[in-house]
Amino acid sequence: MAVKKKISPTPPGTKSAPATKTAPATRTAAATKTAKTATATKPETIAAKSAGNFTVPGMIQAEGVHVAGVLQERLGCLIDLGLTLKHIHWNVVGPTFIGVHMMLDPQVDGVAAMIDATAERIATLGSSPNGLPGSLVAARSWDDYSLQRAMVPEHLAALDSVYVGVIDDHRKAIESVSDVDPITEDLLIGQSGILEQYHWFVRAHLESSSGQLRTDGRNR
Repeated sequence: MAVKKKISPTPPGTKSAPATKTAPATRTAAATKTAKTATATKPETIAAKSAGNFTVPGMIQAEGVHVAGVLQERLGCLIDLGLTLKHIHWNVVGPTFIGVHMMLDPQVDGVAAMIDATAERIATLGSSPNGLPGSLVAARSWDDYSLQRAMVPEHLAALDSVYVGVIDDHRKAIESVSDVDPITEDLLIGQSGILEQYHWFVRAHLESSSGQLRTDGRNR
């Protein structure tokens, strides 16, 4: 018969040792999608709540709301990308710092133009574009960029991953609107071409003469 072990009560006035806290897992990949997706405020919901009683000629209102929702998600992503590019511009260090530092400002400007065009298209479709920080954070499905001050190769590898996510989602958005709104499709295609060029600029720093990426193709 097993003998039960007696547990001695803690004497009065004695504080119990605090429970050991388990350190949270550190996320190293930039722009990694998380379980937050399940609780995020969907961009389609934002677009639907802000929709007027009209959309562009040739589309019914439900189609306008759908496309505006797709664009609202891309708007939040582009705003995040612009801020991330500027953050890297400020925080990249190392012997080849100046080339990367100077490369990123035109990308910031180009993304800013995409943000404006996307927001104006949402308004044209009859919804209200939302660029407020709280709303964007609540709706997004990715983590903050994880690096602060870091060497050029570290930042470029992380930015490679960021661009993969942005471009992949832009292509999905193109597919989502292609049957109902060729104008928005054209807008997103044009933006994707520019984003892919920016991505090439980044990858050129990570590519060997044999065409191999230092990231080993993990971000393809």
